Amino acid sequence: MQKREQGKSGGSAGGGAAPPAKRGRPFGSGSSSASASASAADSAAPSTLLGPSLHVHNSFADQNNKRIVLAIQSGLKSELTWALNTLTLLSFKEKDDMRKDATPLAKIPGLLDALLQVIDDWRDIALPKELAKSTRVRTLGANSVVTGFGNEYEALGSTGAHHRPGVGSGSAGTESTQHSGVTRSRFTELWLDEDGLFNLDDEGRAEKQQCAVAASNIIRNFSFMPDNEVIMAQHRHCLETAFQCIEDHLVEDDELVTNALETIVNLAPLLDLRIFSSSKPSFIKITEKRAVQAIMGMLESAVKAWHCAAAELLGRLIINPDNEPFLLPFFPQIHKRLIDLISMPALDAQAAAIGALYNLAEVNMDCRLKIANERWAIDRLLKVIKTPHPVPEVCRKAAMILESLVSEPQNRSLLLAYENAFAEILFTDGRYSDTFARILYELTSRPNNKVATARGIWGM
Repeated sequence: MQKREQGKSGGSAGGGAAPPAKRGRPFGSGSSSASASASAADSAAPSTLLGPSLHVHNSFADQNNKRIVLAIQSGLKSELTWALNTLTLLSFKEKDDMRKDATPLAKIPGLLDALLQVIDDWRDIALPKELAKSTRVRTLGANSVVTGFGNEYEALGSTGAHHRPGVGSGSAGTESTQHSGVTRSRFTELWLDEDGLFNLDDEGRAEKQQCAVAASNIIRNFSFMPDNEVIMAQHRHCLETAFQCIEDHLVEDDELVTNALETIVNLAPLLDLRIFSSSKPSFIKITEKRAVQAIMGMLESAVKAWHCAAAELLGRLIINPDNEPFLLPFFPQIHKRLIDLISMPALDAQAAAIGALYNLAEVNMDCRLKIANERWAIDRLLKVIKTPHPVPEVCRKAAMILESLVSEPQNRSLLLAYENAFAEILFTDGRYSDTFARILYELTSRPNNKVATARGIWGM
């Protein structure tokens, strides 16, 4: 809203005063050349645009990519906030936006690892309080006020007033009071200021969590860019962090879990689960079995966005034959849950489940047999076609699943009970008449089908 009003005022008054510095940026950044270029582009944006729009100078990312990475790695709240805000804007892309100058940000050296470190830092401290780490003897920096081991909050005191203990025998903090008589803000107070490091109290943990969620949102935005897919799908640390987040979905932040799951879904067509047993360096030790179990946890979830995304993820993973050995032990659970999703009134859940079953039915004979023998499977597939589902492609895939099932001789005795239903769709719905004609042909014209032969001879 602020940018839209700024664009209107710039267009009506022909320009104006320089915009104030963005919140979270270092002091004086509002007058920098990169900021001036960005504000000039914003002022030139037409006021008729709907929704958020961003016009960034072409050279902004090239000139500041190293600074962004260093700001994330610094651990300072102000620098990290500025970097995350900048990356959120740069990685955002509207649905119909055809930006030719969009920078593949995942190709910036060290950027993806720096963002993953923000999430890992939060994951390291995101433990229940009853599982607090035991105290350890610290000898390095024992005479220092701030040691860097995470004890700054206790060292400085938890009361409202800043407590400044002496450093060694002659404290620098006490010297400032003795010489001048006026208490000065020395370096010890800086750790509790806005520009300091994160504390480990409740407020500091909340800030860490917000930064982790913002970093996961940026990584999710990266995964939508085709230039980043190959790099991210082959980045073991990225996949391990995402799978660990969805594995701990019961205790982790919901938005962080959703971003991690959507990232994996976007990378699924290029994802090979064997990467978790490859020679690439591992950070979290996620195995192929744990990864599939994490997906199953999402599939069994009651949250619609999660089980829909998990169903779509399984449908994309099974396309790669290298992933089949890891998914095969979970096929009975997968089939049952997907067929349960078809019965739900949510249309997107039905679409995701049928899309996954469509790919699973093409895997091997065992999958087709298990789907056909699953209770209510054929009834629910027919219901989607008869209702019908508002997306014609979903109905077409449901009909194709039935055609795949009837191709197995062991399934024909089960499907013969639905011959009248198949014939009804054949004569009433021209969109799927060809598919159901082939289904009826498979049921009644095969010489190895004794029931069909008897029906043809005796006219039953």
